[in-house]
Amino acid sequence: MPRSRDRDLKLLETGLALSSELSLPALLQRIVDLAVEVTDARYGALGVLGSHGNLIDFLTAGVTPQERAAIGHLPEGRGILGVLIDDARALRLHNIADDPRSVGFPSNHPPMRSFLGAPVRARGQVFGNIYLTEKAGGGDFTAEDEASLEILATQAGVAIANARLYEETRQRERWLEVVREITGAILRGSADDAVLRLVARRARELVAADLATVVTPDDDTSDLRVVIAEGTHAEELQGMPVPSARSVSGDVIRGGTTIVLVDAVADERTYQPMVSSGMMGPSVFVPISLRGRTFGTLSVANMVGGLPFGDADVRLVESIADQASLGLEYGRAQRELARLALVEDRERIAKELHDGVIQALFAVGLGLQGTAALIAEPKLATRVQDAVNELDHVIGDLRNYIFGLRPGVLVDGRIGEALLQLGHDFEARTGVVTVVDVDASLEEPLAPHATDVVQLAREALSNVGRHAGAMTCRVSLRRQDGRAILEIDDDGSGFDVSSARPGLGLGNLRQRAAGMGGELEIQSTPADGTAVRVSVPL
Repeated sequence: MPRSRDRDLKLLETGLALSSELSLPALLQRIVDLAVEVTDARYGALGVLGSHGNLIDFLTAGVTPQERAAIGHLPEGRGILGVLIDDARALRLHNIADDPRSVGFPSNHPPMRSFLGAPVRARGQVFGNIYLTEKAGGGDFTAEDEASLEILATQAGVAIANARLYEETRQRERWLEVVREITGAILRGSADDAVLRLVARRARELVAADLATVVTPDDDTSDLRVVIAEGTHAEELQGMPVPSARSVSGDVIRGGTTIVLVDAVADERTYQPMVSSGMMGPSVFVPISLRGRTFGTLSVANMVGGLPFGDADVRLVESIADQASLGLEYGRAQRELARLALVEDRERIAKELHDGVIQALFAVGLGLQGTAALIAEPKLATRVQDAVNELDHVIGDLRNYIFGLRPGVLVDGRIGEALLQLGHDFEARTGVVTVVDVDASLEEPLAPHATDVVQLAREALSNVGRHAGAMTCRVSLRRQDGRAILEIDDDGSGFDVSSARPGLGLGNLRQRAAGMGGELEIQSTPADGTAVRVSVPL
C-alpha cells in the first residue's frame, strides 16, 4: 500500500478514535499519542492555553515520568513554544537551536532537534498547540507531516468541542444535584455550619480542587477564622485564625469581589501561615454574603504546582457561594419567622391569662374580702382573709408567668430599664430599700436572654420580699472574666442553703439559669443575709 494511502487510513482511524472519546483529560492525552504516531515523532506534547493565553496544562508523549520529574515545573510558553501561542499557525523547523527565537532547554531536558507544531482550535478559539520533535530516523518533518498534523489538529478541535460540551452538560447536572442537596439541607433546618461544610465539600468536588475552606469573622476577636476545611491538609487549617488586614479573605470581604491567584504561596497578599499549611498553589476566593453584606469567603485551591482554575471553574464556585448565601438568608428568615410565631403565641396566652384568669381571680378575691367584713366570728373571718391573701399570691405568680411569656414587657430589650423599674416597684411594694446597678454594655450581648435575666431578678426579689425580712437589697448586673454576673443580695435573716425548703423557688432559679447556659450560686447563712448570683458566659 502506498505511504500516502497508509497515512490517509491512519488519519481516518484517528478521527474515529478521537470522536468516540468524551472524557476530556483522556482525549487530550489521546491527541498527543496519535500525533506522535501519525508523524513518526519521538516526542510530542499538547500545551493547553488558559483564558489569558498562558499555558495551564502540558501533556506529553515519549517523555518518561522520571524525565518529566527531572525537568521540573511546566513550560512557561516562551521560546519556540511561545511562537505558536503568539502566532497560531503551523511551524516546521530543521533545528530548534538554530532558530533565533529559541531560548534553549531547561536542565535535564532530553535533546531535541527537529520540530513541528500546529494550533488546535475548538469553537473558533485556539484551545492549545501540538508540539512534535525528533522525527524518526533523524530526518526533518516533511510538508506531508505538516499537512497530516493540521488534519489531526482539526479533528482534535472537533473532538475537544464535543468533549467540552459533554463535560459542561455533566457539570451542569452535578451542579443541579449540589443545589438540590444544599436546598434540602436548608429546608431540613440544618445548622449554618453544617450547610457551609456541605457547600465547601461540594464546591471542591465540582471543580476537582485539592482543598476548600470557608473563612468567617471570629466571634471573640476582630480577625477571621477558618471555620470549615475540606480536603488535603484540612486538619492543619481547621480553626486557624486569619488576620483580616493581611489576607486575601479579608480583601474579598472588604471588596465583595472574587480574587483568583495563580500561586497563593508566592502571592504577597496571602496570609502565609494559612497558604503554607495548606500548600496552596492556584486558588480562588469568592465572597459569601448575608443580607447584602459580605461576611465570609469560600475558597478552593490546588496544591503548589497544580492546575490553575479556569473561568468556568470560577463561575461554578461563585454560583455555589451564592447558593450558600441564599441558604443562610433563608435559614435565618425561617428561624425569625418561627421566633415571631412563638412570640405571637406567647402574647396570646399571656393576654388570655391576664384578661381572663387573673380578672376572674381578682373578682373572687374582692367578693371574699366583702364577705370577710360581714363575718362576726373572728376565726372564720381570719380564714377567709387568709384565702384572700393566698389569692393575691396566686395572682402575683400568674403575673410573673405572664412576664415570662411576654418579651414585649422589655422595651426594645432594654434590660437596664426593666431592672430599674423592677427595683422601684419592689421598693414601693415592700418598703425594702433597693439599689439597682447595671453595666449598660451588657444589654446587647444579653438581649437574647433579656426575659430570663429580668425574670431571675424578679423571682429572687420575690423571695427577698417573702422570706428575708430585709431592710436593704441590691440588684447588680456586671461583667467579670468574660461572663455576665447578675447578683441580688440582701441584709435579711438568711437561711441554711443545705436545708432550704422547695417552697423558696430555688429549683426554678436553677432551671432558668441553666436554660441560659449559666450557673446559679446561692450564698447565705442564718442572720447574715443572702446573695443570689447567676453567671452567664458571654
